[in-house]
Amino acid sequence: MTRTILVAGGAGYIGSHMVKHLLEHDYQVIVLDDLSKGHADAVPSDILIRGSIGDARLLDQIFRQRSIDAVMHFAGFIEVGESVRKPEKYYRNNFANTLVLTEAMCRHEVSRFIFSSTAAVYGNPLQTPISEAHPLQPINPYGASKLMAEQALRDFDHARGLKSIVLRYFNAAGADPGGQLGERHHPETHLIPLVLDAALGVRDAITIYGDDYDTEDGTCVRDYVHVADLCQAHRLALDSLLSGGSSKAYNLGNGRGFSVREVIDTASRVAGRAIPFQIGARRAGDPARLVADSRKIKQELAWSPEYASLETIIGHAWTHRREHFKGHGSSGLWKPSAAA
Repeated sequence: MTRTILVAGGAGYIGSHMVKHLLEHDYQVIVLDDLSKGHADAVPSDILIRGSIGDARLLDQIFRQRSIDAVMHFAGFIEVGESVRKPEKYYRNNFANTLVLTEAMCRHEVSRFIFSSTAAVYGNPLQTPISEAHPLQPINPYGASKLMAEQALRDFDHARGLKSIVLRYFNAAGADPGGQLGERHHPETHLIPLVLDAALGVRDAITIYGDDYDTEDGTCVRDYVHVADLCQAHRLALDSLLSGGSSKAYNLGNGRGFSVREVIDTASRVAGRAIPFQIGARRAGDPARLVADSRKIKQELAWSPEYASLETIIGHAWTHRREHFKGHGSSGLWKPSAAA
């Protein structure tokens, strides 16, 4: 039996990769995206509905007209710095609008939900690697808004039987291995695409914020997980819920960290050119090391990252970014093959 999945935020970076992955695994997909951060050309046009997860009327219309088996939610705002400057934007979208979506699901008896969360719910790490048992103590509105949504989902499970799997990403990175999709944030804030922009000459240099941390080379260490491996984890979580599984929360990371200098050096090798960088002051609130303990999802859902090497992650990102900046208008467009 073919299942129909509503993918909220499905025209964004991770969402569009997820849509492609689901279609390639014989799911029916509906994409709901207001395109404030996403790109219409990242998904097939015939499955895209432009609108907000905070629009209860539109949600009712979608749920009435289509028999939906589960919802995947990628429609959150993700910029930590912006969340500090504009907390109301993050609490409204990441928390309040998520409530609108889950209330609509309950009205229409759709009881399976995959939620895109973040390692920011842990705050400053008390130990590393970070497991799901680590205290939840976010230090910015972004992490707090995601944690509020997580707490609401636990209550919806108890009161309404809404089963959810929360996936806490560390650093999503890379691009579609086939080169059709990639990272296109505006503005861009993620390290790997910023480094590749410096390699392309799109930016003059990359700034390393602090080189005096207690790490091997003095720069911050982060856990990067390939977007394709994230998609595989989401599908395994979805299959678990569709098979009657219970609500859970899982970390998603490779379980090892790479420093900023390692990212720059690896990108330089991949691109075959020197990447200019400069040393800046530390940023407030940047921990020295953030690495995931992802053993729980590996043990319970048999998740196994396929693209764990930093060189592969950066290589896939480089292929897409290099093509994107050639000025080809269709560089982000993905069309399903005849077999999809």
